[in-house]
Amino acid sequence: MDLRGTVALVTGGNGGLGQRICHALAKEGAHIAVMYAQSRDQAEGVARELASSYQINAAAFACDITDPAAVDKLVTDVAKRLGRIDILINDAAYNKSVPFPDLDNLTQELWDKIMAVNLTGPMRLTKAVAPIMKAQGRGHIVNIASVAGLSPTGSSIAYAVSKAGLIHLTRCMAVALAPETLVNCVAPGLLEGTRATANLLPEVVTRNASASLLRKPADKDDCADMVVTMCRTETMTGQTIVIDSGRLFH
Repeated sequence: MDLRGTVALVTGGNGGLGQRICHALAKEGAHIAVMYAQSRDQAEGVARELASSYQINAAAFACDITDPAAVDKLVTDVAKRLGRIDILINDAAYNKSVPFPDLDNLTQELWDKIMAVNLTGPMRLTKAVAPIMKAQGRGHIVNIASVAGLSPTGSSIAYAVSKAGLIHLTRCMAVALAPETLVNCVAPGLLEGTRATANLLPEVVTRNASASLLRKPADKDDCADMVVTMCRTETMTGQTIVIDSGRLFH
């Protein structure tokens, strides 16, 4: 699919990986809705930079993706402001380190928050954009999961389970939304310079990077480029691509 003139809604678009995804899509000519939960000034700055750098339309939209009414309003506002929605990138996420054996600190409150943001939020957003994409006759949804969703590892049991759920949600929604909408997933390894990584213990960051074959974190630009590829495809759906510097497969 030619991305020129399409409209992409990127959740967490002001974050470390989210910004790279916004730039990669805007470079291809897509108009960008930068969704943020809190940092309004930063998100508006990202939107201005995108519009100036790539001569596309870009705007910042606030949304708490754990609030069903807010999600519905977001989708309505984006479609009204930018005219359509061709692409949804579910990048917004929450994370906090809790070692797997430390079940006492895996509180119900933490579990609920991680699930609400990382899994239920993308489900709500997918359901909200689905009728628009179906009516348009095409659409692409890309979920940003994690290698923690493919192996019992990572920063906490809640985070790993939420990302495993997101990977399977990708498959299920690919079935539900075919043939008009294609749904795929990128599963990065450790990414430096993101809010999720900032919440990790330093020893977790060091251990993850050193355990990869390439001895370095995954690259945010590699992930953003894969998102673009998934937004272009006409025949790939229900798939998860791992980008982790060669940590998981061996």
